[in-house]
Amino acid sequence: MSWRQFRAQALVAAAGLVVIAAGLVVLGMDIRDTYDTYLARCQGDCADAMSQFTNEYRNLLLFLDAGFILVPGLLGMFWGAPLVARELETGTHRLVWNQSVPRRRWLAVKLLFAGLAGMTATGLVSLLLTWAAGPVDQVANDRFETLVFSARHVAPVAYAAFAVVLGTVIGLLIRRTLPAMALTLLVFIAVQIAMPNLVRPYLMPPITTSKPMTSEAINELRSLGGLSDRPTIGGLTIPDAWVTDTSELLTADGQPLDADKFNKCIGPDASDDSPREGGGRFGAAAQCLGDLDLHVTASYQPNHRYWLFQWLESAIYLTLSTLLAVLGRWRIQHRL
Repeated sequence: MSWRQFRAQALVAAAGLVVIAAGLVVLGMDIRDTYDTYLARCQGDCADAMSQFTNEYRNLLLFLDAGFILVPGLLGMFWGAPLVARELETGTHRLVWNQSVPRRRWLAVKLLFAGLAGMTATGLVSLLLTWAAGPVDQVANDRFETLVFSARHVAPVAYAAFAVVLGTVIGLLIRRTLPAMALTLLVFIAVQIAMPNLVRPYLMPPITTSKPMTSEAINELRSLGGLSDRPTIGGLTIPDAWVTDTSELLTADGQPLDADKFNKCIGPDASDDSPREGGGRFGAAAQCLGDLDLHVTASYQPNHRYWLFQWLESAIYLTLSTLLAVLGRWRIQHRL
């Protein structure tokens, strides 16, 4: 019965997987050919050639990553939300739950069926995308970047399990298919925004270091200042690491730099991308700040923790899925 009710969605998903797989295989081969071309073209120092190589595919891969992150949410929306809500809305649950199969077993089988199908489909796409983007990811070395981390390896499989169970339980609670579908997608997106910003940076204690802010270091930043007048910076990088937090600019005695001195150095147009007097991206502003003997305190996660973070985040999503399934099992037995 579960297969008969699910086969239309399964066939649509299978057709979509074939199209996606073909596109990713073509993209992966193209990326590898381009990588070999850039590698053969460079002599000695290949940094510039590799930078051009990553820039050639960066926007396309970020677009694919962003789209793929929504795939588990769509599975939860179209597969999970109608799973029970449709039965309740049409009244067919009265017939289903009066058969020989207990309602809790009925729910467990349907959850496992849809959940495993969603995990399999998402895992296959994740595997292909990880393979296709492999050379770019290796050169860019930004495995912890939000979109890249959420679209690679094992984490998306756990996202799919969570999304399907989430949709099922929401449908069980509000008992209307269309509202359940909309709410499932909204909740999933909210969780996906909260995880990399509020949870992921703290899955393991970060390493803290002090980094001098010389004029050269300042010219490597992405931005100086922000919406406020505080002496903040943006885009600090540490080799082979994910920087999770950066302090304000600090003086030699560890005190925050005076805002008036900071604003005097950066001027009204310091965030422009055009080089200014003094050389480098921030020109004279970098030289002015570099002369103040400043530093920042940065917290970071080294790249060698990547796989541990993947498994930890997957465990969190699978635990949430289990708790939601237990809630749905209790609800269907005692409240309906």
